[in-house]
Amino acid sequence: MSTCTRTGDDCRCTYTPACPRRGNCCQCVAFHRERGQATACMFTPEGEKSYDRSLANLMRDRKISL
Repeated sequence: MSTCTRTGDDCRCTYTPACPRRGNCCQCVAFHRERGQATACMFTPEGEKSYDRSLANLMRDRKISL
C-alpha cells in the first residue's frame, strides 16, 4: 500500500469550515470520487468558488465538451 504525503499549505481548497481532508490529496480525491465529484484543485479559481464539485460543472469550468 502506498502512502500519501500531506500537501499542507499548498492545498487550494477554499471550503470553510476547514475540511478534515484538507491538505491530504489521497483522502480528498477518494472522498470526492466516491460521490462522483471532482476535487477543488481541478477547477479554475473562479469555478472552485462555486463549491459545485460535479463533473458537469468541471467540464463547463474547463470548457470541455463531448
